[in-house]
Amino acid sequence: MALNDGKWVLIATILASSMAFLDTTALNVALPTIQASLQASGAQLLWILNAYLLMLAALILVGGSLGDRLGRRKIFMLGISLFMLASLACGLAPSIQWMIASRVVQGIGGALMIPGSLAIIAAFFDDAQRGKAIGTWATAASIVTVAGPLLGGVLADAGLWRVVFLINLPLGAVALSVLYFKVPESRDEAASNQIDILGAILTVLGLAGVTYGFITAPELGYSNPQVYGTLATGAAALAVFGLVEARSQHPMLPLGLFRSRTFSGSNLLTLFLYGALSVGIFFLSLNMIQAQGYSKSEAGSALVPFSLLLVALSRWAGGLADRRGPRLLLVIGPALSGLGFLFMSFAGLTRGASDYWTAYFPGVMTFGVGMGLTIAPLSTAVMGSVAIHYSGTASGINNAVSRMAGVLAIAIVGSIALFLFAGALRERTASLNLTEKARSALQAEAGRLGAATVPVEVGTENAAAVATAIKLAFVDVFRWVMIICAGLAWISACMAAILVEPRVSRSE
Repeated sequence: MALNDGKWVLIATILASSMAFLDTTALNVALPTIQASLQASGAQLLWILNAYLLMLAALILVGGSLGDRLGRRKIFMLGISLFMLASLACGLAPSIQWMIASRVVQGIGGALMIPGSLAIIAAFFDDAQRGKAIGTWATAASIVTVAGPLLGGVLADAGLWRVVFLINLPLGAVALSVLYFKVPESRDEAASNQIDILGAILTVLGLAGVTYGFITAPELGYSNPQVYGTLATGAAALAVFGLVEARSQHPMLPLGLFRSRTFSGSNLLTLFLYGALSVGIFFLSLNMIQAQGYSKSEAGSALVPFSLLLVALSRWAGGLADRRGPRLLLVIGPALSGLGFLFMSFAGLTRGASDYWTAYFPGVMTFGVGMGLTIAPLSTAVMGSVAIHYSGTASGINNAVSRMAGVLAIAIVGSIALFLFAGALRERTASLNLTEKARSALQAEAGRLGAATVPVEVGTENAAAVATAIKLAFVDVFRWVMIICAGLAWISACMAAILVEPRVSRSE
């Protein structure tokens, strides 16, 4: 029996979205294996994530605008094609430099692809069917979110981390075929043909400068002109971006929307909470695999309760926000998320996965409940605080803010972690009888974070003690990172309490 056009639209959009969701969720668990395989430093490990997130954050609003103006199907297919080609390059990467460059292209593809999924669904389905279609799409996304860490762990344990990227090729090929043969083109005929190219360039320069400065600071020092120069350039570009958007006739970021306290508060909440989410899950996976001795599949399984709670609570929390308003949930949810991070900061060096239930499970559950209470009410607050004709723009801005939060948090907190790890390793090995040559070699290894190995200069008599010191030093850093994440989550709760209105009312 032939599928009707609506089902073809859903198949294409779900398959394309699955590429992005799988790439994000499976990659976190596979990163330690990628680091070992490509001999990446700690800074390069951060760039594997941030090269993608940087381009996605900077260009996702442009991607949505291009779809409205030039054709949603056309831009969606272009994004999928770029994402596939970059995934192939990532899967074949012979070096860390190749991998990072490929992730840049993958981010550009994602920026063209990700806004297209919901835009095509919204354009194709009428009011009576749209909600059900979006619900089907969201359910599929939730399933992929649950499956991603498990898949990444299993593939990494089997030595097949490249398949994390290569699996995008068949998914993308089917999506492109369905789009080409079965999905009609759509565009916004009233949309202006002008694209905010200057805004996009300034965003890329600004985020790239800030990210590069923070990530290289632990190695070069903040007094190095290359560090403070790129930080200053990045900050200046972002400041100029704000001025350009305020004066532009067709801004990528309409600043007038921020006159709504709820819209401003919701996006500030997103900035702090999603920054904590990005850093927290990244370092939790590294800690479990590199310090605690979990297998990759065990580390992937450890995140499943979090994903299941998102699926279980999001629909209920969204309905409650519709009836009672989103503010209370946007205070309670991030506050609980912060408490979850705090719980995880108490864990020391454990006996491995057998201690998961006491060391990490309570924190993961609390964190999952907090995020499950937050995500749907956050969407309600963002979409309900602006006029209806700005709904797409508001959603795009919030999406971009969540990605920007990941870029900045991973760069800044990752930089702090690199500094802290070098210091913690010095302290943990201070009492050992090591030569100056051995200590220098060990500090050189500190740049690899938890993937640091025992240098041959240490000698066999101290090798076991140094190996334990490396793990303990990383656990020290992990604890501080979790405390920082808790603080970010609690700041986001304060933003909701102060700025989000009890009942959302649309701006005109």
